[in-house]
Amino acid sequence: MSDQSPVLLVLAGPAGSGKTTLCERMVAEHPEFSRVVTATTRDPRPGEVNGVHYHFLSPAEFDAKVAAGAFLEWAWVHQKNRYGTLASAVLGPLAEGRSLIINVDVQGVENFRNAAREHPALARHMGTVFINVPIPVLRERMAGRGTEAEAEVERRMQTAEKELLLAGDFDFVIESADREADFAALEAIWRAVRSRVNAL
Repeated sequence: MSDQSPVLLVLAGPAGSGKTTLCERMVAEHPEFSRVVTATTRDPRPGEVNGVHYHFLSPAEFDAKVAAGAFLEWAWVHQKNRYGTLASAVLGPLAEGRSLIINVDVQGVENFRNAAREHPALARHMGTVFINVPIPVLRERMAGRGTEAEAEVERRMQTAEKELLLAGDFDFVIESADREADFAALEAIWRAVRSRVNAL
């Protein structure tokens, strides 16, 4: 196999850890990468395109796909809308030789691990990555955004404390320092996962 063997990088970390920025930069700087297009029951926002930003599904359509076993993982978010990753959105591109990156919550990563037990291709190509940020730094970042009320910041910090306890379950951990160092660490993880795929 070539050095271009496809990989699936699954990123998780607390709110404010920079995982979304890392995913966007990976796609921007490495053309072989695409974002996994996930599905949701929420309404499209202005400018969002079905099949590009999300697969927008009605609750009934989502139910039908759940019943058919079409999702690798899905979950309720804030008890309001459902989000999920369709198996076809991951396994299809990997089979075509395209590398993928996605950021999900810690619960979603566990569901990916469970799905990998049923899908050998997923197990072969996947690397899970946790972005580890100390709570004081997270709090500073959240406060710096100025977009969340204090009560929401506290709720997110409580969630983050639980998530940080699960960092050891991941294949790789990035000890967050700054944007450049974090991205360099992610690129090194990509190379390590690609080498593992080549060795299998």
